Amino acid sequence: MYFLTHVTYHRMPLLVENYDLLKDALDSTLGLWETQISAWVVLPDHIHMIVNPGSADLSHMMKRLKLSFSARYRKRRNAQGGRVWQNRFWDHVIRDEDDLRQHVDYIHYNPVKHGLVANPFEWKLSSIGTFLEQGYYAEDWGLSNSLTFNGDYGE
Repeated sequence: MYFLTHVTYHRMPLLVENYDLLKDALDSTLGLWETQISAWVVLPDHIHMIVNPGSADLSHMMKRLKLSFSARYRKRRNAQGGRVWQNRFWDHVIRDEDDLRQHVDYIHYNPVKHGLVANPFEWKLSSIGTFLEQGYYAEDWGLSNSLTFNGDYGE
């Protein structure tokens, strides 16, 4: 499994308002392989996800995702060209259960970290609701104390 970060070109804040296009691009791209996304969050200018690429080549799959979203986004804006994403993406191999837990928490706390919400459960463009329903989080997780994370997450 991999933790991934994708950032828009010049951090253009276009992902939230075009979430439908991103979801369509994800569905069409990931449907080509036996790929699973375990946790995710979409913010205005970047996305984080934990992916098990299965048999897919991770770089090829992510390139297709970015191209698919970019084509949809340009079509919506009647644009002939222009960059949408930064070149590359950040990836980190998940090493064990502690590493997985830390990255899942980072993903779900990210909207709070960026000042978009005070309560991580208020941010609807993430998998946090599923994790709450499955008992992974208590309803007050991330509310009583500000969480900090050590390490590099590709932002």
